[in-house]
Amino acid sequence: MMKFARRAVLGVVVAIVVGGTATASVQDRNVDVHNDTGVTLTHLYSTNSGQDDWGGDILGSDVIGPGESVTVDFDDGSGACLFDVRARFADGDVLEQYQINVCRISDLTFE
Repeated sequence: MMKFARRAVLGVVVAIVVGGTATASVQDRNVDVHNDTGVTLTHLYSTNSGQDDWGGDILGSDVIGPGESVTVDFDDGSGACLFDVRARFADGDVLEQYQINVCRISDLTFE
């Protein structure tokens, strides 16, 4: 079970932009990750949904402060569109979101 202690209102919102030029093409796996929580997002991991390992921290030494965002390129060279994402926050809370279609969304928001 996922840990949601002390942040009952914290959730993951995936905004899907469809139609026109806002739609991500199959080759474009860039997603803006937004931190709309009051806690700094310190680690962000992603993996192709067909894999068992989270891999390394995408942010490296960077963080996503409250109200900030960063663009993440989820292209791992596999051609996959479905990714699982794990976010760790400065207070120790962790959220995981599964089967995010990074070929169809342009924004992923933690709130």
